[in-house]
This record gives sequence, C-alpha cells and structure tokens, in this order.
Amino acid sequence: MNGLGGLNRSPEGLVVGLVQLQLPVVETPAQLAAQTQRVVDMVGKAKASYPHLDLLVFPEYALHGLSMSTADELMVSMDGPEVAAFRQACITHRVWACFSIMERNPEGNPYNVGLIFDDQGELKLYYRKLHPWVPVEPWEPGNFGIPVIDGPRGVRLALIICHDGMFPEMARECAYQGAELMLRTAGYTAPIRHAWAITNQANAFQNLMATASVCMCGSDGTFDSMGEAMVCDHEGQVVAQGGGRADEVVCAEIRPDLIRQARLHWGVENNIYQLGHRGYVAVQGGAPDCPYSFMRDLVAGRYRLPWEDEVEHVDGQSCGFAPPTRRYGST
Repeated sequence: MNGLGGLNRSPEGLVVGLVQLQLPVVETPAQLAAQTQRVVDMVGKAKASYPHLDLLVFPEYALHGLSMSTADELMVSMDGPEVAAFRQACITHRVWACFSIMERNPEGNPYNVGLIFDDQGELKLYYRKLHPWVPVEPWEPGNFGIPVIDGPRGVRLALIICHDGMFPEMARECAYQGAELMLRTAGYTAPIRHAWAITNQANAFQNLMATASVCMCGSDGTFDSMGEAMVCDHEGQVVAQGGGRADEVVCAEIRPDLIRQARLHWGVENNIYQLGHRGYVAVQGGAPDCPYSFMRDLVAGRYRLPWEDEVEHVDGQSCGFAPPTRRYGST
C-alpha cells in the first residue's frame, strides 16, 4: 500500500516525495545561484501538491549537474548561501527535505554530501558519499560512516548516494543501525536502469527495510539522466515508480509499523537477523562467527581479489583525471 501515491496518510504512515529534477547545466556562480532557487521553488511546489508530505528527497547533483567540475567557485560550504536557502525552504514550507551538495574540502578533492533538514530548519543528517562512482567521479571518499537518525514521524532514517547502493554492505549497515527507510539519491543515466531497479528492490528485501530512491532526470545536452524514482516496501516490492518525466514528484506512504512487525515476527527470510545467527535450529542461538574471508581481510587491511593484478582501471585516467599522489587519510 502507498496511500494512493501519498495523497493519503495513515496514522502510522510517513509520506515521502521523490523529485525527478531536470538535469541542469551549472558552469558559473550565477547558474549555481539560479539552480539553488529552482530547488527551493520545487520544495514549495511539492508541498502544495502533496499536503501530507513529510519528507522531500532531491537527487544527487540537483545543485551542480553532471559536469564533475571541482572548480572552487562552484563548490559549496555549509555556512554558504545555498545551504542557508535549503534550510529556510524547510522552515517556510514546514517539511523535512534531503538535498545534495558538492562541498569544498581544503584538504583535498571536494566531498559529495547529502543533507537532511527537519521542518524547523535543523540539520539532522550529514553524510559524505562513501563510494564515489569511479573512475568517473573525482570526489574524496567519505570518512564519516553512515549516520542513522530519527526522521519525521519517528521513522528511523538513513541516506546513501548513488553508487553506494550497488554495494549490499551499505544497505546492510543502514539496517544494522536500525534504519527502517533508506534513501538513495543519484544522478545515474539510462544504461544503469536495470541495475538500479534490482538493487533498490534487493536492498529492501534483504534487510526488511523500505527504500526510496531517485535520480536526476532529462538531458543537459550531453547526458541523459533517467529519473526512475522508486519506493520499495520491506518485501522488495515496488509500491511507487516514476518514469522519465523531468520535475515530476513521485510520492508514496511508508509504513514503518509493518517493517517493525516483520523484523520481530518473521521466521522465514528474516535475513538481517539470521546473518548473525546461522543455523539456530541446529545450534543454540545460531553460529555467531564470521565465515566470510572478504570481511576478515577488509577489516585487517588486506582485501585483495584473486585477479587484483589484472584490473585495468585503478584510477581516473580513463575519464581525464590525473593519477592521485595522496594516500587516503593523509593531507
């Protein structure tokens, strides 16, 4: 159930809106300011169209477009006018909202950042993308982990960005920290359509967690983003889906009460629990060990594929970026 596309809301529900924002061209500070205003205006439009709207989600690159520019004059600071405008839009329209910025980083390449403000303008979630889409994206890899917060109407809420969602470990981490709804914002283009759909559904089902995901939409004259907003319930079923119409707001109701019931009462396919309690029918409490060599090696800093030495793309040279000389964690 989805509350008739978010037009209705049950006492236990949360209405989430996903903005398939038109892909912009942002090459100058003036264009950055104009795009900021477009985003702010869209907050008002969405709230007027869906009075029950609790949380509005803008896609990755909503402010910057897909140029991948790291020009300093186009980068954003947390105390700058763009973030202030987003904060005020949430206050004015009394709605929670999720925004995307490329944040200036004095120590290296900019961060790809997701922000969530509440309806009082308070910053509730700050997330740095952990997995930039290499070799295409130049952003510094995130270093703050994945925050999970108490969102609107008491829903436990997490945010990941685009390529993050292709790693099942990301969704699992969100759920492990208690997330009942995972947002995924993206700038993906049409070739990723199939992978986008199956990962959004799998991330939901494997973790008994709703997912709400949205891409940029339309063409900037070079790239074609796909829109494809999706809301999936905790069984992995699509309850709302957009297409390729730019600036459409796709809404649905999320039912966290049903997610909580499933996590407590399911036996078959309660996978987020059963991962850490293998074979509990045979052994008391299940096996609590870690049987996965990739997990052990990653923690020990020795993650290495059998075909590691034959991997062709190990930096951004194929996309026009110079090989980096700085190691992760150094300045």
